[in-house]
Amino acid sequence: MSHHIPSIGFISLGCPKALVDSEQIITRLRAEGYAIQPDYKSSDVVVINTCAFIDDAVEESMQAISEALNENGKVIVTGCLGAKQGVVEQAFPDLLAVTGPHAADEVMNAIHQHLPPDTDPKLSLIPPGGIKLTPRHYAYLKISEGCNHRCTFCIIPALRGDLVSRPVTEVMDEAEGLISAGVRELLVVSQDTSAYGLDTRYRSDFWRGKPLKTRFLELSQALGELGAWVRLHYVYPYPHVDQVIPLMAEGTILPYLDVPLQHANHDILKAMKRPANAENVLRRIEKWREICPDITLRSTFIVGFPGETEQQFQELLDFLETAQLDRVGAFAYSPVDGAAANALPDHVPEEIKQDRLQRFMAVQENISEQRLARRVGRIEDIIIDSKDEEGYIGRSKSDAPEIDGVVFLDGDFDLKAGDIVRAKITDHNAHDLWAEIQKS
Repeated sequence: MSHHIPSIGFISLGCPKALVDSEQIITRLRAEGYAIQPDYKSSDVVVINTCAFIDDAVEESMQAISEALNENGKVIVTGCLGAKQGVVEQAFPDLLAVTGPHAADEVMNAIHQHLPPDTDPKLSLIPPGGIKLTPRHYAYLKISEGCNHRCTFCIIPALRGDLVSRPVTEVMDEAEGLISAGVRELLVVSQDTSAYGLDTRYRSDFWRGKPLKTRFLELSQALGELGAWVRLHYVYPYPHVDQVIPLMAEGTILPYLDVPLQHANHDILKAMKRPANAENVLRRIEKWREICPDITLRSTFIVGFPGETEQQFQELLDFLETAQLDRVGAFAYSPVDGAAANALPDHVPEEIKQDRLQRFMAVQENISEQRLARRVGRIEDIIIDSKDEEGYIGRSKSDAPEIDGVVFLDGDFDLKAGDIVRAKITDHNAHDLWAEIQKS
């Protein structure tokens, strides 16, 4: 009689921070001998890590839960949607358990209750660095949980709580383990990356026998010394962010900064409870580029926020033209259950929001194409992601995986994912680059 291995189906939805939560749960599952299955039929229990950031994410999560219940019947829900009191339970009373985000212990307890682990020690082997849901050559490194800000369009603090920074030695140990396991690029994420250590009063600790502060600058420096690409995401534009730009200029970390600015108009930013000084932001961008000419700046914006007038939207477009950001994402404002912005007056009609979104992206597409055109003829480092029938696909230091562009590479070379090559940029469009691999 064959031995049955307890099996878990796992669905991870939402942002990179949620993905890290999923990786931590899956690592613990594998360490206890559970098999992770790709389909409902092979799974004894299904775990769904949900998202609730915007209404579309809620709908996607609810659909995933409904499908899992129909196809399997034994479902545990975790993540941000689970933190919305009673919403999931009322819609799906037959769930085995519901938890909020960052709740690995609760998820594991629920799994143990409904599907006890196998005790065979041969099944509890896990790879160095734990289980990752990303390709082997890059990984998300989550440095904190929660957020102290109260942006009116966001409910993350209500779902994930206030800022809690991970101990700096724990972060560094994880980073070192990931690199030892073959990771070539660390993507540093949190709800508010540049606030790292604020809740600890920037406590000093020791790593490799030397003092190391629990602070954004010192962590960036230490990570950069490990030898991998280090990319900073979700960096709130505090003044002290200026201090990491020299690290980019000298090559310690990647010259890439993801700063969610959200808007440019003073009154809209004030209504959002965001820093409300676009002129100051423009001066800082100019300074950053003086210090590090190759810096890539990514940001996200919301159009059609309640009360946004055509004049205020035009101010946002003017800001785009002046700032000349390299990579930009945008969203039409969407009411989120529980967000303070829902109570603001003068909500913008949906058709106007969509029109503004299209106009916004048309302006940014033109900017992006012009900025990419400047790179034609340059020789740059490219990290290989994959290969198809036409050649290799990679990314430059300016491209984060999944959200930015890619580089299509010509050249008959024997390469694998994670290899870093030198390549000459030969062509471009509004989003991507083409390049020829250079012989060493």
